[in-house]
Amino acid sequence: MSLANRFTLPLAFLSLALLAGCGSNNNGPAPNQQGFTNASLTGTYVFFSQGFDTGVSNGGAAAPLTLAGAFTANGSGNITGGTMDALDPVLGMDPDVGITSGSYFVSSDGRGQAQLNTGIGNFTIDFVLTSGASGLSTHGLVTEFDGFGSGSGTIDLQTAIGSQGAIAGSYAFTMAGSDAGGNTFASVGGLTLNTGGTITAGIEDFSDNGSPLLGQALSGTVTVGTGTGPGTMSLTSSFGTLAFDFYPIDATHFKVVETDGFEFLEGDAFTQNGASIPTGPMAFTMSGGLTTAVGNGGVMTSDGTGNFTGGLEDINNEGNITSQQAFTGSKSSGASFGRVVVNLTGFSPATEWVIYPSSGGLQIMESDNLNTTIGTAYAQTSGATLSTTQGYGLNLSAFDFHDVIVENSIGEFTSKNGNYSGGIDINDDVIGQGESLNDNLAFGVSFAGPDSTGRGTATTTAGGSGYISFDYYLVDDSTAIFLETDNIQVGTGVFGLQTSAGSSVMQRGELARARPLVGVHIPKGGKIKRNTKYN
Repeated sequence: MSLANRFTLPLAFLSLALLAGCGSNNNGPAPNQQGFTNASLTGTYVFFSQGFDTGVSNGGAAAPLTLAGAFTANGSGNITGGTMDALDPVLGMDPDVGITSGSYFVSSDGRGQAQLNTGIGNFTIDFVLTSGASGLSTHGLVTEFDGFGSGSGTIDLQTAIGSQGAIAGSYAFTMAGSDAGGNTFASVGGLTLNTGGTITAGIEDFSDNGSPLLGQALSGTVTVGTGTGPGTMSLTSSFGTLAFDFYPIDATHFKVVETDGFEFLEGDAFTQNGASIPTGPMAFTMSGGLTTAVGNGGVMTSDGTGNFTGGLEDINNEGNITSQQAFTGSKSSGASFGRVVVNLTGFSPATEWVIYPSSGGLQIMESDNLNTTIGTAYAQTSGATLSTTQGYGLNLSAFDFHDVIVENSIGEFTSKNGNYSGGIDINDDVIGQGESLNDNLAFGVSFAGPDSTGRGTATTTAGGSGYISFDYYLVDDSTAIFLETDNIQVGTGVFGLQTSAGSSVMQRGELARARPLVGVHIPKGGKIKRNTKYN
């Protein structure tokens, strides 16, 4: 449930100097003591936020807005440099913008905020760290928290990849956004790079406004960047040649953003080295839509070849909730890169998926003509449980179709005497009006389950009032993905343990990424007010 009607903070650019970091709001809860400090953020970090600038229109839809880049944090609250892309097809595409300076703050609960100063404006991101308590953090979850838009994503410590040849190999990717007309647009695919960065083999599948175009040949080149600057990709398919920047987290995982302005795709590429379709129980979430917002989540059992049995699906179709609907999936065709087309029986509303295995899980795109949705499935650890001793970091990306609000939030909660509580920061982005920023609200979570499939339910409060309900699916003892299941919003997200430095928790690519809904459209009569750029 969006909080815009309960918390009416004025629309304003909230700088780090004003907020002094998450957990600083005297009216909110004191941060949980998890051992994080400014020193937890030391080194070069890749950040990514995908969402919407709802103050402007793109063919009748809320304009997509993506922030992606890399910055260097000195461990004592200062950002000493970096590069970022600020991409908005209506207000302008600004790739390779220098981050000249900035500052950041990390509270003891791992929530923090960074201000990134550039020549086109000063951007602010909220984050919650999910690794590095009492040490160096390698991963966190992100929400844009300024007056420009609202989005969700990740922050990751970057490992230098060295030479061009270091990225040679096969990759699977998934991307989503909008086409030139503002319609929902998504893509999945696979490619192989040689040591010179040439794509020697490739295949790509598209869903453009619910119209699938499958099995398209893919070619192009990929060039590694230098310093904090991005690398570049040129991908040629049936949609022509599209240009991308990419920010490598390491040689196995890249953040990818389209920079040409023709279409507007953003997402992730993961190595396929050693990856295959898992055998056994799996958990998944998907989101997207056409004229209505749709989210799905659930569990299923894989035979390792593209057949799925024992599926139980939870559905949020614009507030119409269905729980644990039985489904199966059967392989209808296969191809290179482990690509499999799956026919679905009993699944709603999709009838077909196309999937690619990767180190970031099974990359999934709906490949029928009913909707455009994307998601990921992960192998589950049997018997996984919730922790009562460590804190969790959480990210949510959702669309409130009643009040026409795009919502993104980050939070932290810790078990206290059997109750989970902490703080949450919420960016409600009202289509046609702008952002309502709610910092450090008291956050409570009440869990039921999990059951034998790793599925459970939860209700939450924010600022002392009822917030969202969700179904969650444990991937392992550290990580859960979830689907919002109240009748106010359609949303998906992730929560994961805040672990010690060096942990592998949430380092498997998309486990760390909450995918925003694509194709949020402004209803008839919606007003478009803001028309100035990053001021």
